[in-house]
Amino acid sequence: MLKKGTLFEKFSKKCYEIENVSSRNMKIRLLSDFLITVFPDEIAIVARFFSNRIFPEYSNLSLDIGGTTVWKVLRSLEGQFSLFEKEKLTIMDVYTYLKKIAETSGQGSRKRKEMLFRSLLSRLSSIEKTYLIRLIFGELRIGVSEGLVLESISNASGIPTDKLRRAYMLLGDIGEIAYKAIVGGYKNIESVSLTLFRPIKPMLAEMAYSIREIFKEHEGKTALEFKYDGIRVQVHKKGEKIKVFTRRLNEITYNVPDIVNVVMDHAREKSLVLDGEIIGIKDGKPIAFQDVIRRIRRQRDFYAYLKNIPLKVYFFDIIYLNGEMIIEKPYIERWNILSMILDEEFLAKRIITDDLREADEFYKKAILNGHEGIIAKKLDSFYEPGKRGKKWLKLKIVDTIDCVILAAEWGHGRRMGWLSDYHLGVYDEDKGRFVMVGKTFKGLTDEEFEEITKKLLSLKIYEEGNIVYVQPKIVVEVAYSEIQRSPKYESGLALRFARITRIRYDKSPYEVTSLRELQERFYNQLKFKSSVDI
Repeated sequence: MLKKGTLFEKFSKKCYEIENVSSRNMKIRLLSDFLITVFPDEIAIVARFFSNRIFPEYSNLSLDIGGTTVWKVLRSLEGQFSLFEKEKLTIMDVYTYLKKIAETSGQGSRKRKEMLFRSLLSRLSSIEKTYLIRLIFGELRIGVSEGLVLESISNASGIPTDKLRRAYMLLGDIGEIAYKAIVGGYKNIESVSLTLFRPIKPMLAEMAYSIREIFKEHEGKTALEFKYDGIRVQVHKKGEKIKVFTRRLNEITYNVPDIVNVVMDHAREKSLVLDGEIIGIKDGKPIAFQDVIRRIRRQRDFYAYLKNIPLKVYFFDIIYLNGEMIIEKPYIERWNILSMILDEEFLAKRIITDDLREADEFYKKAILNGHEGIIAKKLDSFYEPGKRGKKWLKLKIVDTIDCVILAAEWGHGRRMGWLSDYHLGVYDEDKGRFVMVGKTFKGLTDEEFEEITKKLLSLKIYEEGNIVYVQPKIVVEVAYSEIQRSPKYESGLALRFARITRIRYDKSPYEVTSLRELQERFYNQLKFKSSVDI
């Protein structure tokens, strides 16, 4: 009797088929056809798998299986065969295995994870192993992006993509969106709303290069806020229950009791969701971002760090209040509500102006106070979760982008024994994969070199000569002097004089700068510089 469920082998063959099709429309058709043929309880899993994810974004589950373990298990299985035909695994079987691996913890967990992984791989065919391992490394490499999966869900359900995208930003799980749309239909998607203690993706800002540009884009008067160099947080409160989440949707409530106390003592409403930034303060001045991260991630001597690195929170938006989601109220209204709930000392420093000189003075004041720069917010703008656009614009003292580390090379001389010369990548949304835009070994301290070497080795996929290729997990903020054309890289672009300004443990790899944005920045440069095709 056949087991109920779609075989993982069928999923793997579909991946192979999609990978070998270049047409975007054909990929969408193949994806949507597969989504409507699998069993209902498999839809969410399949949608996540196609989006290069195993678990929902808000989940704290992680496999913690490095390349060393993967290759060790693969080698141990080479040449092995069974006299008996093994029962083929379904998609649900494979997911259950992966979930068990992620949930394994405590003493001896590494060995138990390895045993579970070996058991799983021993039951898979060659093609199944290929796509499972790609999935584990976070790169399915079949030319499918998150946006393409949303379009496929739209094609399968008949629900417009913009409705699905809005629901996705509120739920933070493309798998649940797929299930609600395909099984539940239009009403299920229309009814999606923010749920307390389930974080949503934060609204993001695009880069601006001058105050004049900001005024032009926002058609005159705009709100300017200090851009704090800290950790973006989303705080949920209902009665005396409070939870704090990062921009990666991970919960850090336990690590920030001082922030919980601020909200408990000063937020004058029964239930709400606030958007803000945590910074560290020492002698009245903001401390370095890396020190704030260290305080948040500290396990040992936590209370000593709590005393030595006090945190301060500045809130700049409210997106939920007493049972009502208010993201579709204009920014100016949301700010007025926020200012009635919290005292000024807990609000981001802000002015509203259409005066160039006043704006410039405010920007200089932000820099002199040790902050990154300013954020400009269009007065009538809605809060759009997860969206990066020009309704919010950031102006910083240096030009930076966020990259993911794709590989690293063993260092020489003073850097001997450390992985450095990091291969930097941005996300190509059209192809659904990361592409390289340069290399750098500049910007890190000796302590950070050592820390990042350990982390990269735990993420190693394989080593070739002097280069260690890793899972694309570590995000770094990179400063550069300019963007150049480059036939050397698949992206077609390269960063000149790149240097790492900080490691962004608070950011997901899928939050890095997109290739499309980098191309836009390159063309913006041409307004001020000549370009010659060679």
